[in-house]
Amino acid sequence: MQASNPTRKLPPLSLYIHIPWCVRKCPYCDFNSHARPEQLPEKAYVDALLSDLDHDLAQHSASTGDRQISTVFIGGGTPSLFSAEALDRLLCGIRTRLSLQTDAEITLEANPGTVEQGRFAEYRALGINRLSIGVQSFQDELLEKIGRIHSGREAIRAAEQAHDAGFSNFNLDLMHGLPGQNLSQALADLRNAIDLEPSHLSWYQLTLEPNTAFFRKPPTLPDDDRLADIQNRGQDVLSQAGFTQYEVSAYSRPDRQCRHNLNYWQFADYIGLGAGAHGKLSSMLPQQVSRTRKRRQPQAYLDAASSTTASTNPFQSSSVDLKHEDLVAEFMLNALRLKQGVDMELFTHHTGLSNSALSAPLNQALQAGLMDSSERLQASELGWRFLDDLIALFLPEKSRSQG
Repeated sequence: MQASNPTRKLPPLSLYIHIPWCVRKCPYCDFNSHARPEQLPEKAYVDALLSDLDHDLAQHSASTGDRQISTVFIGGGTPSLFSAEALDRLLCGIRTRLSLQTDAEITLEANPGTVEQGRFAEYRALGINRLSIGVQSFQDELLEKIGRIHSGREAIRAAEQAHDAGFSNFNLDLMHGLPGQNLSQALADLRNAIDLEPSHLSWYQLTLEPNTAFFRKPPTLPDDDRLADIQNRGQDVLSQAGFTQYEVSAYSRPDRQCRHNLNYWQFADYIGLGAGAHGKLSSMLPQQVSRTRKRRQPQAYLDAASSTTASTNPFQSSSVDLKHEDLVAEFMLNALRLKQGVDMELFTHHTGLSNSALSAPLNQALQAGLMDSSERLQASELGWRFLDDLIALFLPEKSRSQG
C-alpha cells in the first residue's frame, strides 16, 4: 500500500487540555473524572501541564515545529472549577510556547453552579471565546435521577450569564433517553435550550457505559419506540429552530460548528495535555501517524512533574504508531460521523495513504447502498440509519470478527 506522495503537508493542529476533577462523579460518566480534593492543586497542576507540553514539544519537534494552533479545548472533569488566575497562567504559558492563530477557537467546559457562573466574565477576559455548558436537562426531577448537582434554574442562569459575559458562541449539552423521561419532557428540554439562544447544541442519548455506576446498577430507561419518537420529533424541533445537524449528536447555527471537534472528525492532529489525555500527531514522512496517552490518575500525573528522566516524556503512559489498516479505520470512524462527510482528497491528505486503501470496503458500501459516491466519503440516507454497519466495513478484519 503506497502513499500518494513521498512527503505531505501536515493537517491542522489543535490542543486539548484535560482537567480531571468534578464536584462529584456522575453515575453515567465514563470520562476520566474524579471527585475533587478538599483543596484543588491548581498551581501544581498548571505547572505539570506546562511541563508536559515542554516534553511533548521536545519529543515531537519534527511534527509540531512551527505549526500554529487552530483550536484549544479545555475539558474535563469540570475545568470551570479552576480559578481565572490559574487559567490565565496556563494560557499565558501556552502562548509563550505555541503560536495560536489570531482567530483560534478557545473553548472551556463549564457546569452550572453559582460559584462558577460568576467567573464567566473573567474567563472571557482571558481570551476564552467559547463555552460548553453541561446542562443535560432543565427538569429538577430528571437531574436528580442522573446524579447532577445543579437545578434547572441554575442551568438557565448559566446560559444567561454566558450572554451577559459577552459569549456569543456557546454550546449547551443536553441528554435524552433519561430514566423515566417521556416525549413531552424531552421536547421541553430542547425548547428550553433553544429559548436561551445558544449557537450550538450537543443533543445525545444517554447510554450505559462500562465502568460506570449506571452500568453496574442500570436505571429503567425509555424503550426503543419512545427513544425513536424522541429522536425524530426532537430533530424536527431543532430544524425548525434553525439548527442544522452536522454530526451524529451536534447541531449548530450557521457557521457555528465546533471547530475543535471538526478537527477530530476530519482526522487532523492534536496535542493532548493532562491526566488521561490522548494526542494524535502526524509526521512529514508518509503514512506515519502516532497516538499518545498521558498518565490517567491525577496523582500519578502530578508526580510525573518531579521526574528527572530527560529522554522520554514522564507524563506519557503510551505511544504507538498506527498501522495502515488502523489509519483507514480511524479516519472513516470519524469522517462518517459527519452528516456531509468529507472529500476523498482529505483521506489522502490526512493519512498519507492512496485512495486504493479504501477500494474494497468502499465498493461494498456502494453495493449495499450505504454510500452514494466514490468521490465523497459520506453516508447515504440508508447508511446514516445504519451507521454502525457502514463503519464496520472499514474496520480491520480482526475488529469486525470480535464485534
